[in-house]
Amino acid sequence: MEESHAEAKRLTELLGSDVPVYKGAPHALPDERTPVPSEGAEAIIREALADDPHPLFAIFLGPLTDLAAAYLMEPRIADRLTAVWIGGGPYPDGGWEYNLANDVHAANVIMDSPVSLWQIPQDVFTRVKIGLAELEHKVKPCGEIGKYLFGQLVRYNEEQAHGWPKGESWILGDSPAVGVLLDDHEFGYEEKPAPRFSPDMHYIHRRSGRKIRVYHYIDARFTLEDLFAKLALYAENGE
Repeated sequence: MEESHAEAKRLTELLGSDVPVYKGAPHALPDERTPVPSEGAEAIIREALADDPHPLFAIFLGPLTDLAAAYLMEPRIADRLTAVWIGGGPYPDGGWEYNLANDVHAANVIMDSPVSLWQIPQDVFTRVKIGLAELEHKVKPCGEIGKYLFGQLVRYNEEQAHGWPKGESWILGDSPAVGVLLDDHEFGYEEKPAPRFSPDMHYIHRRSGRKIRVYHYIDARFTLEDLFAKLALYAENGE
């Protein structure tokens, strides 16, 4: 969490942005009843209960810890936001998936809650794959932020991932959370009864109960080209 917070602060500084950056929970929920308070959970509650006519979307590129904590602390938020989650294994069986593995309790809290949820599971978000040459060509030239983003990817693979394990490609698997807000991909999802997760992260399906939106398709090219265009425009405008 501390590393993620520091990275988010670094990006906002490079962009000259005054968007606030809050710290999330330092660890997973201990069970399905006990919240882990954090600045992030408090921000979710504050935004959800604000007197604002605009819809609130909260996207989660990791575990659902802060959303589950916010809901446990203040259940009134349930019908005042829509959560978009990158997480969970492929349907129908599921299995180990990194974001889910970080907090299975939190995922079950949200699945059992009335919080509106759009889930983008592992077999869908991993399709957002791109070549390193395209990233160097379309991202690196886009000002300081483009140079940093591409350089950070290179450093990670050379220093931590031990030699480019994906070869000449990379998966930008968090991008679909933004992509479905740009366009909800009307024919790319279905409504399913919310499952639960077993301790080994397999789906426990239920025939009835509240439904969640589960994506089976993401337009990767649309999502990525929007990112490239915005980076280029940002650089062209000297921002």
